[in-house]
Amino acid sequence: MAKKKKKSQPAGGADYTADDLQHLSDRDHVRERPAMYIGDISSRGLHHLVYEVVDNSIDEAMAGHAQRVAVTVNNDGSVTVEDDGRGIPFERHDQLSEELDREVSTVEGVMTVLKFGGKFEKGAYQTSGGLHGVGVTVVNFLSTWCEVEVYRDGHVYHQEYEAGIAKGPLRQTGASDQTGTRTTFKPDGNIFSTTDFEYGILRDRLRELAFLNRGVLIAFTDERNKESEKFQYENGIVEFVQHLNETSQPVHEDVLYIDGEAEGVGYEIALQYNTEYVENVHSYVNNISTTEGGTHVSGFRTALTRTLNQYGKQNNMFRDLVPKGDDFREGLTAVISMKIPEPQFEGQTKTKLGNSEVEGLLNTSFGKYLQDYLDRNPSSAKIIVRKGVMAAEARVAARKAKQLLRQRKGALTSGGLPGKLRDCISRKMEECELYLVEGDSAGGSAEGGRFRDHQAILPLRGKIINAYKSREDKVLANEEVQSMIQAIGCGIGEDFDVSRRRYDKIIIMTDADVDGSHIRTLLLCFFYRQMIELVKQGHVYVAQPPLFRVRKGKRAYYIHSEEEMQSQLLEKGLEDTVFFPDDGQEVSADQLQDLCNMLTSLEGPLVALERRGVSLPAHADRMDSDTGKLPAIRLSLENETHWFVNHEAMADFLRQESEKGGEVLIIDSLDTTTENDEEEASQGSRHATVMELYEVRAINTALRQLAEAGFGIEALMAQERTGSDKPRYVLKRGESTQALDSLRELLPAIRAAGEKGLQVTRFKGLGEMNAEELRQTTLDPERRRLVRVLMPNTQSASDLFQKLMGDQVEPRREYIAKHALDVQNLDV
Repeated sequence: MAKKKKKSQPAGGADYTADDLQHLSDRDHVRERPAMYIGDISSRGLHHLVYEVVDNSIDEAMAGHAQRVAVTVNNDGSVTVEDDGRGIPFERHDQLSEELDREVSTVEGVMTVLKFGGKFEKGAYQTSGGLHGVGVTVVNFLSTWCEVEVYRDGHVYHQEYEAGIAKGPLRQTGASDQTGTRTTFKPDGNIFSTTDFEYGILRDRLRELAFLNRGVLIAFTDERNKESEKFQYENGIVEFVQHLNETSQPVHEDVLYIDGEAEGVGYEIALQYNTEYVENVHSYVNNISTTEGGTHVSGFRTALTRTLNQYGKQNNMFRDLVPKGDDFREGLTAVISMKIPEPQFEGQTKTKLGNSEVEGLLNTSFGKYLQDYLDRNPSSAKIIVRKGVMAAEARVAARKAKQLLRQRKGALTSGGLPGKLRDCISRKMEECELYLVEGDSAGGSAEGGRFRDHQAILPLRGKIINAYKSREDKVLANEEVQSMIQAIGCGIGEDFDVSRRRYDKIIIMTDADVDGSHIRTLLLCFFYRQMIELVKQGHVYVAQPPLFRVRKGKRAYYIHSEEEMQSQLLEKGLEDTVFFPDDGQEVSADQLQDLCNMLTSLEGPLVALERRGVSLPAHADRMDSDTGKLPAIRLSLENETHWFVNHEAMADFLRQESEKGGEVLIIDSLDTTTENDEEEASQGSRHATVMELYEVRAINTALRQLAEAGFGIEALMAQERTGSDKPRYVLKRGESTQALDSLRELLPAIRAAGEKGLQVTRFKGLGEMNAEELRQTTLDPERRRLVRVLMPNTQSASDLFQKLMGDQVEPRREYIAKHALDVQNLDV
């Protein structure tokens, strides 16, 4: 009798028991699966942390309890968000205390417990952006450290957390007659791929919030580069539309505006047409940007198309051609802002609205308003409808142009490809790449240096047509555009199918000069207008040529960034280098490497501290002898300055001062504080302001490491000469000896030593490379660096393209003037 075969066991193991299942705490689950809560762990998720905290402050403003919000990126990369709202309640929370079997304040519950908040019932907030009760808690869990300060009921309360765990109970640290909440957090670098906040991204979102909440003052400061802006708009989204259209030419002067409420749902709509050829509709629900639209956008579009069509037919404005919805939205700039008590979003990041009742509500309300506006403003009405007719005519012309493209031979056969395309040998799309190269000369170098099996070269002559402010039929008639469409093979417009592409990577390769940047922007604008799915799905790249060429003898190699250059100089400078401290004992190579790493981590924070006007020698005199830490809190009281290592020490000082000479009230450090705030404070009280120097945290961490290596803080400061010829520190490399007065001189000295014998040249771009150099640096998949073009926020991309490529010159001039000092390696 044949034996039965045993079932083969899965790769996970023979047994599957209860021990294989784990239950993670809320904190551990967020830290293990952050993308579930904030979308991803790249730059997008990083900035989402700020939005979650700011949304809570804006919810206070929406509820009528806050007028000011301040956001500050601190010198150490942490972010502070503060408002003048009601402040988080600080009392003991009975439910949480019973569940956790310990005393838990409401503040700690908000900061450390998921699905805990004031937005599940409508007593605290009628409408809000943060409905899921996870926002600020997740921010806390994903931060190296976080602290919250609450101003409420005449008191100031403070609590600190490390990786989401409270370091101690909520403590009263002072008194104040102001109200509000102040939250500071430092994103965890072990979780996020980057922890560098971008000024422009945060500024744009904060400005949006100011537009959407008329009258609310939002102040934004970046301590890293000393930039700051304040936003306050009394006319709300009307000014938003005017801002979006500042680079365009409106076709009618007035901005159409409607607001109202129906069935508990509030709505605001503002719109204006311009002479351009793109639709620019921004939609929001409870201040959250719904980048994927939803039922509110559908209702708006339906009403717009129906009403304009009715008006055109009633006034005999259509002949043989009736415009479609897309035609009536060409050149439209609009902002839709909804206030919905129970919004149904897709996911925590809330990009699309699903409430079905909103579509009909907005369809009816906006339709009535628009019909009334058209009847009362016949001149503007005819301009708007005629623009739709012209768009329909352009659509028909573009369709004919596309038909001509389709009639050519198939894109996969050589007969249907542009003659100047140097195609690759392979027909496996997944391994093929298309380089769009600026000019025939660079195209010749690329042709000589490419990997023919899988790399194709398409040289482009001059600057292609501006796809942002040109009609679609004119764009499609451009010879260079036709060459790209034929070569890529996806089709265009309604015929576009990303799966039909002939290459998996489309790589823009231009010179690193002004003309090259312009051509690159024009190409990106074309892809944004005509092939946006290529961008969204990650098939468009920009070649990243090296920044430096380094020659040592006959050998040359390339370096792509300033940071990499500094790192390599340091690494090379450490070779055969010996360091002697003042005790004369030689530091080993490994110890010297560790010491340099510590000093590298100190460079930025020390510069930030000194930018505040705080010198290291003076601050070292304030070091706490018990903890060995520099004070990070500065309190100003009656023209005197006092320093503290932590909030507990400050609280003790304030209690003593109150006992001696009357109550001391802490004035909130909001950047938006008005000149009258101190006058409005309680009479007979003494007023104090507090500033926390967050860069000192990083300095203290590095000082602890230096102490473990045998160096105190005095090692970082040059000392007065005592008459002795003996140097304090000695750096020796070969026969060369250099005396150093402090450890801060060590890194520059080692880097300078590393540069000896090297010829370092800043590299401007493709024009300086021959075919072999181009192959080594920019074409070889094993060596090159490519930047993938992503578009996480299509609205921001549209705004930037409109500013750079639109009709109006002044906004573009202002943009260039503002960012002129940020330009590096400008080719003149």
